[in-house]
Amino acid sequence: MGIFHHKRNTQDISIGGMRVLTDEHFEPGSKLELDVLLPEGDAVRCWAEVVWLTKLDESARARCEVGLRFIDMAPGDVQRLASVLSS
Repeated sequence: MGIFHHKRNTQDISIGGMRVLTDEHFEPGSKLELDVLLPEGDAVRCWAEVVWLTKLDESARARCEVGLRFIDMAPGDVQRLASVLSS
């Protein structure tokens, strides 16, 4: 299941995971299949685990903030993501 429909949803990203805004509620421990959009328009497909979820107030631009930890990604995709993050 992918949850990131717009680039703006990703708040912080590292080689280990990311923090995102979403209107969907996910339980910690849930596993998600997702595509991470790279600046050149390509996507990196990976699996991530929900580490934490914080509900946001009604004035926020999303209902929840979610912390994800990457748990499975092809080695080539890890290199592509690392390359983007280091530039």
